[in-house]
Amino acid sequence: MFVRKTPGPRLATLPDGTILTLADLPSGAERWVARRKALVVHAIEHGLLTRDEAVDRYQLTDEELSGWMAAVARHGAGGLKVKAIRRNRGEGTTLGVDPLT
Repeated sequence: MFVRKTPGPRLATLPDGTILTLADLPSGAERWVARRKALVVHAIEHGLLTRDEAVDRYQLTDEELSGWMAAVARHGAGGLKVKAIRRNRGEGTTLGVDPLT
């Protein structure tokens, strides 16, 4: 059996104790949900992927990836959910009017 050596770390331990490897990353063909976006961001933060590798591998724009990373930094992985993105941008209210009044 031949095992290909990869440059850099082969796995990372996330803050919650789970182990992340390159095999755990999405293939790129799936629909982007918050969990998959968070995996890519964690892989970059822990050195499994570089930003350039992620952009090339997943056909992302630099702005899109930066938005994901900013959302995780500010709100955690839950900040990548569509409802959370709208709420954090203020798109859920009408003209700034409080919906409870």
